[in-house]
Amino acid sequence: MTGLWGGIAVLTLLAVGFVFWPLFRARKLQQVEQAEDRKHQNIDIFRERVEELEAELNSGSLELAEFDELKLELEKNLLNDAAVEEEQVAPLKLTSGTAVTVTLIAMIMTTAAFGLYGKLGRSVDLELALNAEQGLQQNQQPSIEDALAMLEAELKQRPDNAEGWYMLGTTYVGMKRYDEGLAALRKSIELLPEDAPQYAGVMGQYAQALYFASGNKVTQEVRDQIDRTLALEPFEITTLGLLGIDAFEQQNYQGAIDYWSKALVNADGDAAKSLKSGIQTARGRLEARGVAASEAEVTADAAAAQIRVQLSIDESLKAQVNPEHVVFVFARPVGGRMPLAAVRLQVSQLPLEVVLDDSTAMSPQAKLSQQTEVEVTARVSLSGQPQASSGDLYGTLSPVQVGADNNELTLVIDRVVD
Repeated sequence: MTGLWGGIAVLTLLAVGFVFWPLFRARKLQQVEQAEDRKHQNIDIFRERVEELEAELNSGSLELAEFDELKLELEKNLLNDAAVEEEQVAPLKLTSGTAVTVTLIAMIMTTAAFGLYGKLGRSVDLELALNAEQGLQQNQQPSIEDALAMLEAELKQRPDNAEGWYMLGTTYVGMKRYDEGLAALRKSIELLPEDAPQYAGVMGQYAQALYFASGNKVTQEVRDQIDRTLALEPFEITTLGLLGIDAFEQQNYQGAIDYWSKALVNADGDAAKSLKSGIQTARGRLEARGVAASEAEVTADAAAAQIRVQLSIDESLKAQVNPEHVVFVFARPVGGRMPLAAVRLQVSQLPLEVVLDDSTAMSPQAKLSQQTEVEVTARVSLSGQPQASSGDLYGTLSPVQVGADNNELTLVIDRVVD
């Protein structure tokens, strides 16, 4: 604990310094404020006099040369007054009475701080934590059981820690303790607001945990969770990766390519490498069948089910966005939440003709070609997340007939999310 008290001593000296310093500067700041007030008064007088001269100039009672000469004289006087006021700010002097007062305050503050810490502080808990840390250093790395015990203890103290419940849940799932993992992830979902940037990611992890708990099968419960997640974030990596794995295991290699390609939109680092490797493997399986990946599962109905939209941003709103801001374009069933097709762009690409069809479908089970009419929405996301948030810009067309001649459709982003 010697290090603790040494640290407290250093922090106490800093705290005392914070008491002394404002008192030392108080008089100086007061003088500066008074000088500033005089300076503002001089400026106001200067502006009034210039306005009078301008009025005389406009009325013809004053020549331009006289106006310039008088204005120059006023400016010189203003500068001279400002220089004099700066010289009149007296240096700060600390009286003996002030010094005694400050010293007493510092002593009272220090004594009270130590007394309160001894009564209300957590010195015992800190000592136990330091002893535990020393024990861990002696025993090298803590075991997974030790780490879990510490995390569980933390959550007992702070049960509203959504991040802690998420870490606990994913750890349990990694240990194949699925029931406990699902319970912890549900707790994290309950604590997070739906518009939080992490919300869709936790929803995706919950879908994956359900998948593992069901024996690596996409049951109806897993499917429902996937749909809820993709309704919030059409490009959520975990759920799209999961759907790609399920499609690959069913030898639906084109479906796997489609899912993993969409997941690449938000992926980077090792995740992106894994997805690209999976896509390459799926392409190889298709080629072994003599089928080109770009031609798989393309039908006449799917080719006809295209929606072409001329997308732009209203001129009055362009100043509110940057070229790097993300633009999401969705086609959904009228009144529904789950996107049937989605495209991700940037503001710098607009205006642009956007094509929505089955190649941009979010799921083989829910395609644009299976609908007769949809609503198309485009949204500029200031946060980069698909979930709408205050300040985002958007525009909507509804209803839009699927398969009709949509060459003349125009969608203008002209509204702001409240």
